[in-house]
Amino acid sequence: MNSIASAQTLEPPHAAESERGLLSWVATVDHKRIGLLYLFTTLAFFLVGGIEALLVRVQLAVPNGKFLSPEAYNQVFTMHGTTMIFLVVMPMLIGFANYLVPLMIGARDMAFPRLNAMSYWLLLFGGLLLYFSWVAGGAPAAGWFSYSPLSERPFSTTAGMNYWIASLLVLGIGSVATSVNMIATVLTLRAPGLTIRRLPLFVWMVFVNSFLIILALPALNASIVMLLIDRLLKGNFFQPAMGGSAVLWQHYFWTFGHPEVYIMALPAFGMISEVIPVFSRKPIFGYPFVAASSVAIGLLSFGVWAHHMFAVGLGHIADYTFAVTSMLIAVPTGVKIFNWTATMWGGSIRLTTSMLFAIAFIIQFVIGGLSGITFTAVPMDWQLTDTYYVVAHFHYVLFGGTYFAILAGFYYWFPKMSGRMLSEKWGKLHFWLTLIGFNMTFFVQHILGLMGMPRRVFTYPNLPGWGALNMVSTIGAFILAASTLVLIWNVWISLRHGDPAGDNPWNAWTLEWATTSPPPPHNFDRLPPINGRRPLWDLAHPENPDTDAAEVGRHVPWKLEKNVTGMITFIISEAFFFLMLIFAYLYYNARPMVGPVASSVLDARKTLVFTVCLLSSSWTFWMAEKALHRKKMSGFYAWLGVTLILGFTFIVGQGLEYLGLYNHGLRMSTDLFATTFFTLTGFHGLHVCLGLIGLLVLLGLALSGEFAHGRTEAVASIGLYWHFVDAVWIAVFSVIYLRLLL
Repeated sequence: MNSIASAQTLEPPHAAESERGLLSWVATVDHKRIGLLYLFTTLAFFLVGGIEALLVRVQLAVPNGKFLSPEAYNQVFTMHGTTMIFLVVMPMLIGFANYLVPLMIGARDMAFPRLNAMSYWLLLFGGLLLYFSWVAGGAPAAGWFSYSPLSERPFSTTAGMNYWIASLLVLGIGSVATSVNMIATVLTLRAPGLTIRRLPLFVWMVFVNSFLIILALPALNASIVMLLIDRLLKGNFFQPAMGGSAVLWQHYFWTFGHPEVYIMALPAFGMISEVIPVFSRKPIFGYPFVAASSVAIGLLSFGVWAHHMFAVGLGHIADYTFAVTSMLIAVPTGVKIFNWTATMWGGSIRLTTSMLFAIAFIIQFVIGGLSGITFTAVPMDWQLTDTYYVVAHFHYVLFGGTYFAILAGFYYWFPKMSGRMLSEKWGKLHFWLTLIGFNMTFFVQHILGLMGMPRRVFTYPNLPGWGALNMVSTIGAFILAASTLVLIWNVWISLRHGDPAGDNPWNAWTLEWATTSPPPPHNFDRLPPINGRRPLWDLAHPENPDTDAAEVGRHVPWKLEKNVTGMITFIISEAFFFLMLIFAYLYYNARPMVGPVASSVLDARKTLVFTVCLLSSSWTFWMAEKALHRKKMSGFYAWLGVTLILGFTFIVGQGLEYLGLYNHGLRMSTDLFATTFFTLTGFHGLHVCLGLIGLLVLLGLALSGEFAHGRTEAVASIGLYWHFVDAVWIAVFSVIYLRLLL
């Protein structure tokens, strides 16, 4: 494939990462190596999380089990859920995306290679931070959802919850950084001719998924920041005794939690959308519908969170509304099922291990989807909520769905990553053990839930049928464990003795198969011409090209600048974070409270002066940009210096305000006004400080002569961030101070 006729020759590759050894992996910025690091790390956490699952199943194998104490069970149960969601499924999919997306769009690397490396290390150290809790007084024990007030200090007295929060913050920062990187990569580094409507569906769904992450993760980050303030600074966000709301935690958590389901599903859908067409020898049926339904899923996923809360007592109107939206989101998901089935219909199907997992994925995911639809009927939800029926549904969606899709993708792309073929004999044994073990483990849990067995309990009485069904579930879990050992064995022997894969062993059609297996550090020496969605098919079948008539001759009309694109994406995420904090402030302060009145402790007129300073700094920065564009460096230095002075003046003013409030006896723990005020203004002040650091970096780059050569991308990026900080303060000032001036 390296000598592709009529191919586009690329510019000389950058210096290759040819070093070997551990240090080369630690220091790497190659997206392929980073992708493999993600996969190795998540496999390790998968084994740990699997052992925790086995401990849970051993405890529940028989009635009145005594294998684990209640405290140990709650810790293992919490760590299992947290590990599988935040340390296995999400980052494993990110690992595949890291490896494949640049290859599939014909790029050299990710848009920001160093940021990409940082994201991986945040994953590793975030995971280690979570597991350090075992030796720091006990692991968290409030469930992976950490409902308040169970997660508050009176009920979770050890440091385990603090480690849980810190770990998720680290992991969340890494996930947002990766998503910013993915969006910038797809928008700015696509090969010529690869328009948005020609993107491989895996790339499409990773792209949509990245937007889901930057919009959903801020809700989680905001909620766990509030919880940490409650626990360490004696705040009152979720303390009912101090006026806080435990229900608000559920709203915020599930605002993240339901999009999170699709964050863990959409890239898996993308994998299936690549595997099924190749092994059916047909193009995907209804490409536009598959792509558009992914966007629809992303949008609708933010309007269904409260179906997790039907038993909370939100009222009939809220219940009906979220029941309808929950039914609606099944439509675009069902579209995908029909597209995949129609692709196979009439195709020349090859039942490789990858294809077997893909077909099983469709069946298991449909079962999980249908069981999920039952929860949209509110009376049924009331009957089944907090039973093992929910556990069965959740695992059919994420294990029977996402995990089966990951395995389909793993068997499909392993030859590209390693240059070796996996054994089909061992692969099929792995498939059947996984299929049998999975259904033994989780199908019977539907029956247990219908019989009334509650979830999140460490033991149960010896009621008719409960013990037998739980024993079946436990046996199935150990069969699943055996299937994982078969997979590891298959990988081991294939890496050592597997057949050479060649560049394109499946006769696939997308660009990652146009380079060697494994790819070189620079990915491609040359690319085939891209005139459709299947460039390698077009190359092999010039007489019958797969070209969309509407796309003929169409190229990307303009290129986005990657630094600006990345900053805009990051700002969108941060805007949602502040939206969560502002809503919390309004939620608690829109009604009369006992405690200090804002007008008696805030000096709005003095704050207005410092506000004018901050807002003026946006204008002075704009003047600095104008001077730079005119190559008037003295003017640039002057206006940038004024911007710094105005920004520092605002921070000093905020510090003086805090000092005055402290002298008035106002503390974070005083009441809900104090808790929300200090949190909202404090995080804005932190962002101002980060902006000032960025401005100082710009000044240093300018003084070193960096901008003399026209490399001014950093100026536009920092400028966008600084204007965003000022815009946020307009919202904060309007919410807190403006009414005091009127």
